[in-house]
Amino acid sequence: MTLKPTKPFRIGYVEMDNRVVLAPMAGISNSAFRLTVKEFGAGLVYAEMISDKGIVQQNEKTLSMLYIDERENPLSLQIFGGEKETLVAAAKYVDQNTTADIIDINMGCPVNKIIKCEAGARWLLDPNKIYEMVSAVVDNVTKPVTVKMRIGWDEKNILAVENAQAIERAGGAAVAVHGRTREQMYEGYANWDIIRDVKQAVSIPVIGNGDVESPQDAKRMLDETGVDGVMIGRAALGDPWMIYRTVEYLESGDLKPEPSVREKIDVCLLHFERLAQLKGEKVAVREMRKHASWYLKGIRGNGTARTIINQIEDANELKVYLNQFAEERMASREEVVSV
Repeated sequence: MTLKPTKPFRIGYVEMDNRVVLAPMAGISNSAFRLTVKEFGAGLVYAEMISDKGIVQQNEKTLSMLYIDERENPLSLQIFGGEKETLVAAAKYVDQNTTADIIDINMGCPVNKIIKCEAGARWLLDPNKIYEMVSAVVDNVTKPVTVKMRIGWDEKNILAVENAQAIERAGGAAVAVHGRTREQMYEGYANWDIIRDVKQAVSIPVIGNGDVESPQDAKRMLDETGVDGVMIGRAALGDPWMIYRTVEYLESGDLKPEPSVREKIDVCLLHFERLAQLKGEKVAVREMRKHASWYLKGIRGNGTARTIINQIEDANELKVYLNQFAEERMASREEVVSV
């Protein structure tokens, strides 16, 4: 069956212009990153996961993570926690004090420090707890509540269908499914068959996630699983054109060209400027090092450039170097990124 990819989809009362969704990525998906990607056409963007206890305790750093630029909407703000009382309290705070359109509950983070808090992927082993926690949040907020989960804990404990059905019964407005188990972490292949099984088992929207590395992959996921939206994460790092090219490909079948070196550097600099405004230049320079490495991926000489960038401490020095790098590549007639 061939889907009509131009069809928008709705989560509760929130309608997206298209089916392309930016994934939440810890330590990455702050407002500067989200806005930069949003401008390339993402139908929905997710904020990075935020601790429920940090919100409830009014931790200054945690509250700063709640910042949303009005140009980002529609936006889903993700929280995590292992206790019903604090999860509900945090959700209520987000509901009443932010401009997020959707409240998402993290049920997929595989890292040990989150698992030890009885949060993230730990929930995947207990559909009853999922129902209890999600229904408690739904009953206490006005915004649509969704869940992002993995297919299971390990190969012997894959409860994706049961968990998704529990989310639906609890009043969840949608579920995003990463096709890996907690045991896989970020290795191996995503199981799209189980994502398809989830889609067939519930009536709420399902967003597929995992191994979408090209516009063609996005189309194939939509066709093979029947999901309502396709979520892109790591493939968008340093490459917001992945979002734009995917939206265009799904709407017209036209595969747009890769960006030039100059285009990549210009967007990298814009991203850096926004990050500096958000966090201050000193922090932004440090955080931009990893982003700059992603933007330079595929460009000749990027290895040497990364080494130099990782030693830069000054904002102006970073800007000068990135511009110089772009000019050198253009002078060598290497304007198009090698892929």
